[in-house]
Amino acid sequence: MSVKKNSHDLHGSAPEKSDTAILLIDVINDMEFPRGKALLRFANQAAERIAKLKQRARQAGIPVVYVNDNFGRWKSDFRRIVDHCLQDEIAGKCVAQLLLPSEEDYFVLKPKHSGFFSTSLDILLNYLGASKLILCGFAGDICVLYTANDAYMRDYDLVIPRDCIASETKAGNDLALQHMKRFLRADVRNSVAIRFTQKAARDQKEPSSRKGRRSSSKSSR
Repeated sequence: MSVKKNSHDLHGSAPEKSDTAILLIDVINDMEFPRGKALLRFANQAAERIAKLKQRARQAGIPVVYVNDNFGRWKSDFRRIVDHCLQDEIAGKCVAQLLLPSEEDYFVLKPKHSGFFSTSLDILLNYLGASKLILCGFAGDICVLYTANDAYMRDYDLVIPRDCIASETKAGNDLALQHMKRFLRADVRNSVAIRFTQKAARDQKEPSSRKGRRSSSKSSR
């Protein structure tokens, strides 16, 4: 699907152009569920690294998309979910405080594990012109893995910073990383090894069809 020439990206709401985007998956999370404390034990450290990666990315002009579960709160919007996770009695408050969205960030609410299932994520990424995705978040062996799988099926190139995802167990997290590297051709590395060019955003010239480019590049492998 190509964007029509001279069209306004999402009616002016997505003015950026970048071949790379960062997806922060379920990082705004109350952790109030069975085994939530087990996940939180690993998520706290990962959140610190995600925050640093996000800061470097934004300095380089790379868009950040919060891809967040609605946690069954069908009458909520993203802001209300953020407010809920900042309450004093919420287990995930520390993580939410570290990873609060900024005004320039994008967000997509998802009803299930994958960020692509019944959401506008693919449309947003198309408007941004993204062909490479950096996936961070929780849980690595569930929502990150399912989102990565659906991204691969759509021909996105994947980068998974191994220190920026967390699962309920280290074994489960390691297995998910191995799966994404082997079967989804993901570039798995530590976040400090990810380098951003200072001028990451594209110019405003209209790109050719994203899917056509990605399909041809995949077929040449």
